[in-house]
Amino acid sequence: MPVITNIDDLKRLHRRRAPKMFFDYAESGSWTEQTFRENTSDFDKIRLRQRIATDMTNRSTRSTMIGEEVAMPVALAPVGMTGMQNADGEIKAARAAEKFGVPFTLSTMSICSIEDVRGATKAPFWFQLYVMRDEEFVDNIIARAKNAGCSALVLTVDLQILGQRHKDLKNGLSAPPKLTPRTIANLATKWAWGLEMLGTHRRTFRNIVGHAKSVGDMSSLSSWTAEQFDPALNWDTVARLKEKWGGKLILKGILDVEDARQAVNVGCDAIVVSNHGGRQLDGALSSIRMLPSIVRAVGDEVEVHFDSGIRSGQDVLKALALGARGVMIGRSYIYGLGAMGQAGVTKALEIIHKELDTTMALCGRRDVTTLDRDVLLVPEDFEGRWA
Repeated sequence: MPVITNIDDLKRLHRRRAPKMFFDYAESGSWTEQTFRENTSDFDKIRLRQRIATDMTNRSTRSTMIGEEVAMPVALAPVGMTGMQNADGEIKAARAAEKFGVPFTLSTMSICSIEDVRGATKAPFWFQLYVMRDEEFVDNIIARAKNAGCSALVLTVDLQILGQRHKDLKNGLSAPPKLTPRTIANLATKWAWGLEMLGTHRRTFRNIVGHAKSVGDMSSLSSWTAEQFDPALNWDTVARLKEKWGGKLILKGILDVEDARQAVNVGCDAIVVSNHGGRQLDGALSSIRMLPSIVRAVGDEVEVHFDSGIRSGQDVLKALALGARGVMIGRSYIYGLGAMGQAGVTKALEIIHKELDTTMALCGRRDVTTLDRDVLLVPEDFEGRWA
């Protein structure tokens, strides 16, 4: 077993152990991938303010996210096809999150279903919803999430039209993978992954197959998903879904001050400043550049979470210090899952927690809830002046 000290170590193992099409699915953005790259590189522009001779004992990373107690203000973000990175991946990630004490978010486009995850865990999890044209399917999946005791609905609002990701097209991405000469050659080198996948019956989108009209197998699933993301999604739709859900609502995909204000007006419980990990509008600003202005715009009217670009506990600290109440991690835990299954997700959380705790102490703070901009050195032009 190699010595694992950071998230990049898990990424290297993930690349080695998972099929190329699924690693590339996680490690890609849309078009030129400019926004995907800047989501991480822009964190490097923010520096930390070192403080000395301060009491660093009795530190705490405990906090709350939408009123839920968390071991640290980090949630596992919804990631499609997680169960293709490692067999039963959503179940493994949910169990790791439950044991660590942080929220897990299940994607609409998961391999393991809502019921699969509910049956394998005890703690409530969050459910992420994509708005589809098929209103009956949307209403039914909301009801299923309610029946499973999900404690929040995470409504993704930045995927009405799918951004083009070149790697997915070139790899012929599908779940399960289509057996072409190219994929067979790659899968032959991933025998450990293959053996684990043979041991599970969960190999397709189980939230959809058997639940959506006319979708009973892979051939019908492909045509259904190709036309289902709803380009007509608007704020009236958000209000309708909020009423139908009746519980805590988190809007994910806010990257503009005006949209943040609209989210406040519609009465959601939290917003997630996110550009979908750089997978939608290439050329948009990084999430971390947009975070301060959105925090200023909404103040204390709604809880602000952050997503896109987190690769370390130091990144978590920077987002919290700029005003986020909590963050979501996607690729960071997916690397761990693809590398080592449930143990890898736990390892990713442990790495981020240790980095957050140590950095907080060296910045002179003992409680994660007291982090503010005073622990940072931010370039004067960090947010930029855009005409």
